[in-house]
Amino acid sequence: MGINDKFWKGKKVLITGHTGFKGGWLSLWLQYLGANVVGYSLEPTAKPSLYDEALVYENMVSIHDDIRNIEKLKSVFSKYKPEIVFHLAAQPLVLPSYENPSETYEVNVMGTLNVLEAIRECDSVKAGVFITSDKCYENLEWIWGYRETDSLGGHDPYSSSKAAAEILFSSYARSYFFSKSEFSSGSARAGNVIGGGDYAADRIIPDCVRASRNAGRVLLRNPIATRPWQHVLEPLSGYLLLGKNLFGHQLESGEAWNFGPNSERTITVEEVATKVFEILGSGSLEIDNSSHHPHEAGLLQLNCDKAHSKLGWKSTWSGELAIRKTAEWYRDVEKGISVKNLL
Repeated sequence: MGINDKFWKGKKVLITGHTGFKGGWLSLWLQYLGANVVGYSLEPTAKPSLYDEALVYENMVSIHDDIRNIEKLKSVFSKYKPEIVFHLAAQPLVLPSYENPSETYEVNVMGTLNVLEAIRECDSVKAGVFITSDKCYENLEWIWGYRETDSLGGHDPYSSSKAAAEILFSSYARSYFFSKSEFSSGSARAGNVIGGGDYAADRIIPDCVRASRNAGRVLLRNPIATRPWQHVLEPLSGYLLLGKNLFGHQLESGEAWNFGPNSERTITVEEVATKVFEILGSGSLEIDNSSHHPHEAGLLQLNCDKAHSKLGWKSTWSGELAIRKTAEWYRDVEKGISVKNLL
């Protein structure tokens, strides 16, 4: 993915949300690059989890606590004095945000505020990357990709919480961080990521994996919906590039960055499920024709010209290849191949 240099060796890096899917992969990658990684997150909620399967915690400092516990968070910053911070801790799903909006806003907005405050008081931090979501945009479901300057919004609590987190980040960048001459920051917005080790509920590929194990079926609420499918390592490579360039003050601080797949044939949720079941060898899908479902976006694309031109970052795998590689990962795990051998 183009990130295999010596910059990260010995760097003190703090990752919030390191027990999650993306945070786990980022932790493993930074460990491979020789960084001194500290993770701050709740214990993994999914069972199994990449965190446990891949022994993410073995070569890092792993702290289990709540991002809403600001005093504990500040004490971690004070003790370990990170140089670069990646903030990924979040309530990451749309449907649970409908069921528990208060917790979603507490974690996604107030949790982000706590990280901003911890950074504001910690002079060791030289770069901060705040990961939100492509769903932070006011989605009009048009056919062209959203640019970083397009309007923020959100129909559901999850999406609006991510838009609020972006506004909060921008406010701190302009109100406080402009005076921290040795600190630079950026926010990162990525689309739906897929890859081995994701076991969250209400995500299409993990749902298909669970159905395949039991020769069951997946109920599709919106089979014709499309997403910017990309393998998890794609946006992570962008986050690493962004963090490196912010640390070196090679970018304007306080800006937003999109990391999404190249423009290609749109792939529907139904096509994804069909391909995954084909590779796994069992499982089936059923279309849910009920109209009593919370709103979910049907079409969402990102314009990544800024990352292409200013960072030299581009997506490597097509959506079809990412889907196939992901399904094969779960298939190989089911065959008993060690997760460590699949990394």
